[in-house]
Amino acid sequence: MNAVGWKRAGMSAVALVAVMGLAGCQDGAEQGGKKAAGTEAPKVQDRAGAARVLKAAYKKTADAKSAKVRMTMTMPAGMGGPEGGDIEMSGTLGWDPTIMDMTMKPQSAPAGGAKGPEQVRMIMVDEVMYMDMGAEAASGADGKRWMKIDLKDAAAMGGKGAAQQLTGSLENANQDPSQQLGMLLESPNLKHVGAENVAGVPTQHYKGTLTVAEMLKTNKDVDKQLTGEQREQLLANMNKAGIKGYDTDVWVDDNGYPAKMLLGVQSPQGTMKITMNYSDYGSKAAVQTPPAKDTVDFMEMMKELEKAGADAEGM
Repeated sequence: MNAVGWKRAGMSAVALVAVMGLAGCQDGAEQGGKKAAGTEAPKVQDRAGAARVLKAAYKKTADAKSAKVRMTMTMPAGMGGPEGGDIEMSGTLGWDPTIMDMTMKPQSAPAGGAKGPEQVRMIMVDEVMYMDMGAEAASGADGKRWMKIDLKDAAAMGGKGAAQQLTGSLENANQDPSQQLGMLLESPNLKHVGAENVAGVPTQHYKGTLTVAEMLKTNKDVDKQLTGEQREQLLANMNKAGIKGYDTDVWVDDNGYPAKMLLGVQSPQGTMKITMNYSDYGSKAAVQTPPAKDTVDFMEMMKELEKAGADAEGM
């Protein structure tokens, strides 16, 4: 694997993380739908009624095990790069087991003017991510256009910033909607907003907030990825960054599935938000990973770049 070749193609590890700057928190301040036209909205439910609806939606969503999704991430300046920016993703997600086949399209240039592909296809199976970095990157890596990232190995690097940030980014790209519903059910201020149309589909809108500590407690993936010490460090870092809470809005359709979710986090840099539109629940989610001969290992690349940096400092 030739890390220098990847850097010549404009895709250093740091640039890759900048392109992938997806932090899986987002904002519920925006209204995601319009009041249903020509119909009288039903009486707004109390918290207990809202919880009953979302528990039923949680079960149906968990049982579906897959869906198609369109996702837009909007980051303020200083969070997604000096000028912020948007990222669009679309494709198929599967949970139980966790798989993903999505295409990401940044709408703005990566931080620092780094050159990258116009879109990146991402495949994930068994906690291993494969990213198609395009023909230009492949020209500097012996024709290998797929970058392989083992999320477990990346998480094990702990404090090594690029790997840790990338791990969280990729995990957040594969948001299981049933898990989001489960987290929302833990919100002490869960409420039913009312009836709204989402893309012409009648839905009921619910929302709630969690503190960072509550979010970490209810997020099952945190237990899988972090030790207790790492969890406390993450909480401390988020508090230091001024991140106070995690907001969730969900629009449940007449079939009992989430048609849309809006997730958000407030930070000193501004509001980051992710909007996810779901469809085709239960659609077949099968992916095929690229052959080993066409892949470059991200962890090996990181080690090579670190060694090159250490050698340069010693000169």
